[in-house]
Amino acid sequence: MSENPSQTVKELAEDKEIENSSELDKNSESSKKEDLLYKKEEIPSADSSSSRNNDFDNAGFTQEEFASLLGKYDYNFKPGDLVKGTVFALEPKGAMIDIGAKTAAFMPVQEVSINKVEGLSDVLQPSENREFFIMSEENEDGQLALSIRRIEYQRAWERVRQLQKEDATIYSEVFATNRGGALVRVEGLRGFIPGSHISARKIKDDLEGEYLPLKFLEVDEERNRLVLSHRRALVEKKMNRLEVGEVVVGSVKGIKPYGAFIDIGGVSGLLHISEISHEHIETPHNVLNVSDQMKVMIIDLDSERGRISLSTKALEPEPGDMLSDPQKVFNKAEEMAAKYKQMLFEQTDENEEIQSSSSEAESASASASASASASAETV
Repeated sequence: MSENPSQTVKELAEDKEIENSSELDKNSESSKKEDLLYKKEEIPSADSSSSRNNDFDNAGFTQEEFASLLGKYDYNFKPGDLVKGTVFALEPKGAMIDIGAKTAAFMPVQEVSINKVEGLSDVLQPSENREFFIMSEENEDGQLALSIRRIEYQRAWERVRQLQKEDATIYSEVFATNRGGALVRVEGLRGFIPGSHISARKIKDDLEGEYLPLKFLEVDEERNRLVLSHRRALVEKKMNRLEVGEVVVGSVKGIKPYGAFIDIGGVSGLLHISEISHEHIETPHNVLNVSDQMKVMIIDLDSERGRISLSTKALEPEPGDMLSDPQKVFNKAEEMAAKYKQMLFEQTDENEEIQSSSSEAESASASASASASASAETV
């Protein structure tokens, strides 16, 4: 029986492929054996000193440059700086703060807040991150002293200066009184209200615990002076409801050689001696008594200085009536005040007409000058 030629060729090809495969395997095994032929002394240990490069000349930078690079991470802390820190321990006398220095910084308990606190935990919590003020150089142990109170103190003065600039009215609780006046706190700072700037209707000794509207009189951080006025705040509030020419009822609270102070709804206005009557008066005591009830007319409102100027002279039907018949003055007060307002209105109209005429004259003069100049240029 003859063999199939195609089958024979196929079998020969498969035999050749097997031979080639065997040869490749032999070559591969030989290659692996060669890969394993290295010297043990050439194998570096996992932490061999010989594997570390101590040659700075060949490392790409000098030793001085390396020291400079490390210096970037060596913080220089100075008194007055603000730094970020993390609270990691609260102790009876203060808090330990990590600010990245060699030694943990310390903040005394009295530096925790500008306000009175019962304990550190009222303000700080462990792991809390916040800003701190550096108070001093490092001590002998390399420790810095920190403060939160100093930051709050600086920001409080900035705030009250802004409030004064805005002429703001604030409300604050009286926490103590003394011979001179009353004490309050504003943004954590202690403020003083002089007795002369407390409302005439308030008894100083009864003010403790009461909230008062206040205006700023003096804000001086360098001298540590914060002075406020209760009276001025009330006057401003009252002024918003008052107008010049208005008749109000008041009570005489005090008499001085230069005039009398009249209480008109919780604020004091001055009735100057020259505004009591058209007739000459030697002293206000000859006409007025403390606690007298009377009608007065407002002739000026000065909100900036907190002053109200009053008059009875403008209410006299006849010159001298305040000396001879004060009741007549009070009975006709509203009638005389209406005439006073009319007079002010007419004066205002006259002033506006004068200003208008003056403006027209100036405009005409400017126009004439321009025409004359144009004619001269034409010629």
